[in-house]
Amino acid sequence: MIRVALVNKFYYPRGGDCVAVMATEQLLKARGHEVAVFSMHHPDNLSSPWERYFPAEVSFSGTSVSGRIRAAERIFCARDVATHFTRLLNDFNPDVVHLHNIHSYLSPVVAQVARRRGLRVVWTMHDYKLICPAYTCLRAGRPCEACFSRKSGVFRHACMKGSRAASLLAWMEALYWNRKKLERLTDRFISPSSFLKEKMVSAGFRAEQIEVLPNFMHRPTPPPAGKGAYYCYTGRLSAEKGVATLLDAARRLPFPLKVIGGGPLLDSLRKQFPQTHIEFTGQLPAEQLLPAVQQAQFLVMPSVWYENNPFSVIEALCLGTPVLGANIGGIPELIEDGVNGMLFEPGDPEDLTDHILNMQHAAFARQTIARQAQQRFSAGNHFEHLLEIYQNKLSESDL
Repeated sequence: MIRVALVNKFYYPRGGDCVAVMATEQLLKARGHEVAVFSMHHPDNLSSPWERYFPAEVSFSGTSVSGRIRAAERIFCARDVATHFTRLLNDFNPDVVHLHNIHSYLSPVVAQVARRRGLRVVWTMHDYKLICPAYTCLRAGRPCEACFSRKSGVFRHACMKGSRAASLLAWMEALYWNRKKLERLTDRFISPSSFLKEKMVSAGFRAEQIEVLPNFMHRPTPPPAGKGAYYCYTGRLSAEKGVATLLDAARRLPFPLKVIGGGPLLDSLRKQFPQTHIEFTGQLPAEQLLPAVQQAQFLVMPSVWYENNPFSVIEALCLGTPVLGANIGGIPELIEDGVNGMLFEPGDPEDLTDHILNMQHAAFARQTIARQAQQRFSAGNHFEHLLEIYQNKLSESDL
């Protein structure tokens, strides 16, 4: 039995990182291991027996000056986080500390506290924060790698929320919690995609310290269902997801499209694309989402940013639904062109239009797609690899 402390800044299904944390918690517990959770207090958090250890909520978007100062202090000092985390470590005594998204709201001080106690520290990367202070490697709607070599780019281009002040804070954070410091504090980094690992290495991280471990299908698949007359998109409706490119292509075609998900662009996209064959469903619960994806002719992943290892693609494939994906980031690692989907040029509505037509007329072996994906992204395979990472610490000579 291994005792694992999972650390993530939120503990509710806010995004892929949170979903991964909760799925990992369930996976470990189901196989007889003990798990503690450490997060920040938040009104949307799920109930947890460990919440008494959580530090207070901070916000970078509030109107209170003192509140913003308190949030900024947490990036660097985070004394309250260190105190609360130390209490959890004292009471739980884990073998492994498994970090996920921790910057800003908790900060890498948790890795520092764990390292000083001689604990194994494993850190899963869900975005590009360690090499891009603004998280996304995206500037003006296009991929950007300027900060791989000089972190000042985030301030020079005001990449963080378009704000000089926020970008200055992100730059200072990157300098304080720099690559060399984080490498010393971490035994193994986990990258869900080979693409992210390659980018981390190109930004100076050591390849031998990074393990590739894809996400896994964490929800049971519904029984086989008939194929519907629509194709679909699932995910957040935000600029980097490329939904506008999809909708630009979709309005030129007569085929029904279901756009499943919420986000900052939902209302504006509904007004901009009023065509009757385009349906915006909003957010759907899992019991409605999975059948909707399974019954779709295919799913489209139109992102214009470096997607890492998107759950929506993995879920679609495990359901036997082929995927039309943008040829960017970690998406091509999941799609074998012509076998379980197709790839198109990101941000190009004309190329996407052509590929939607091709997908409409293509024949895919949906049962084979489901069987192969369920094996590739099974919880069992993920657990075995994760256990190996937990149990193999870098030697002192490697650090």
